[in-house]
Amino acid sequence: MKRYLPNYHNRFPARFPVLSTKNAQNSVRCYNNVMKTKKAFTMLELMICVIISGIFVVLFFIQQRNIDAMKRDERRKTAINAMYYALEEGYYAQKGYYPERIESPETLPWIDPNLFTDTNGYNIWAKGVDCEYVYEPANCENGQCQEYVLRSRMEKEEEFVKNSRN
Repeated sequence: MKRYLPNYHNRFPARFPVLSTKNAQNSVRCYNNVMKTKKAFTMLELMICVIISGIFVVLFFIQQRNIDAMKRDERRKTAINAMYYALEEGYYAQKGYYPERIESPETLPWIDPNLFTDTNGYNIWAKGVDCEYVYEPANCENGQCQEYVLRSRMEKEEEFVKNSRN
């Protein structure tokens, strides 16, 4: 059923201009063309991208710190294991006892001297400093010890400990 509206545009031409369908289509097409040529992001979209990027950057730096700490812990374990095997396979095998203290790289010439230095730059034989590596001899008589414990403080794990075999 078609409804016929009164013909108001004939009575009040200034108030109700008549748009033909052609004019209406042109105006819609013109509006669409304007929207198609204006290609840009809204402020909200840009803010969301900046916030998400910021979150990723923060997570990256936190993870990078954790990775660096784990690398330092691995270096400490490597150094303690090298000292342990040098004490067991080298020193004890030659002399039949363990040293009362590790005083220099000459005490354990079987390993790289750089392994005696912790990540803070302190050597295991340095006195009065807080070295990350600790050599604790036990059952000692006249500088000859029967046991020892090697320790290292870790950042991401529990303390790393190696006890003598014998």
